[in-house]
Amino acid sequence: MTTRHVQPMLAKLADLPADPDNWAFEVKWDGMRAIAFVSAGGELRLETRNLNDVTAQYPDLTSSVPAALARHDAILDGEVIAVDEHGRPSFQQLQSRMGLSNDATIRTRAKATPVQFMAFDLLELDGRDLRAEPYLERRRLLRALFRDTARWRVPAHHVGDGESLLAAIVEQGMEGVVAKRLDSPYRERQRGGDWRKVKRQQRQEFVIGGWTEGDGRRAGGIGSLLLGYHDGDGRLQFAGGVGTGFSDRALADIATQLAPLEQAGTPFEVGAPGSAPGKWQAMRGRTQPLVAHYVRPELVCEVEFTEFTRDGTLRHPSYQGMRTDKDPADVVREDAP
Repeated sequence: MTTRHVQPMLAKLADLPADPDNWAFEVKWDGMRAIAFVSAGGELRLETRNLNDVTAQYPDLTSSVPAALARHDAILDGEVIAVDEHGRPSFQQLQSRMGLSNDATIRTRAKATPVQFMAFDLLELDGRDLRAEPYLERRRLLRALFRDTARWRVPAHHVGDGESLLAAIVEQGMEGVVAKRLDSPYRERQRGGDWRKVKRQQRQEFVIGGWTEGDGRRAGGIGSLLLGYHDGDGRLQFAGGVGTGFSDRALADIATQLAPLEQAGTPFEVGAPGSAPGKWQAMRGRTQPLVAHYVRPELVCEVEFTEFTRDGTLRHPSYQGMRTDKDPADVVREDAP
């Protein structure tokens, strides 16, 4: 299999379009974006958005390429997902499959938490570049390529009436929908507005720039992670802290990852948290001042929240998991104009 790379087309955070008949609406899957490179014979290579090869981490996908798909050379865009006990996509479930390198652990986790590949775009087929074709044509060719299996699926798309689909998604407790213009070509790495993500609650990635020590049972350990995103000039802007949503295991894993990255000074170039601890201390009823530890901004996590405050920090944030598939340099404020 030849080595080449594809940087996925991106969706812009927005409201539902005012002209829904010109758009297709899909479920926004709560998983890991991946490009699947399939060669005739069934060989598979999976690559994340930051161009990391994660093929070996998902043997349940490499061993189950549909027979009809395996007769072609193809490049597919999609999402690797894991589902919870209710059959809903769950990023927390997927966390146990991400970032693994030990073969025995990978096999054990694959049995305990199997994944699916949700294929929603077809970029190349048997040497034919399809990226300039309109969305609906790429979708037609993708749907004709193979039938759904337990591990590989082409999820439905709905032309028009995105409001009804969004309402149904929210009722099921899922994240939101993605709207795609019917005539849109596939533009690598661009977030121009031809694809829009519409969410029931805000959720995005943030760069971890440090942590503050906790109180009570978390005393001496991580109480909150200090978060940031890159502004229009590429500077790391402070976005506040997140101190909820962690399991004990997650806190231990994060501490292990942060330890070798510790540095003396703040990595935040805008809105540095120097004056913020006083406010946090009052809000959380702390009896001791916050102790901040700074790290090189090399790790990315996903956070759910209600909104950005006027000073650019997060309101009601909740930690969702680490994102080993995202490049820190690409993390920006998604609702920025």
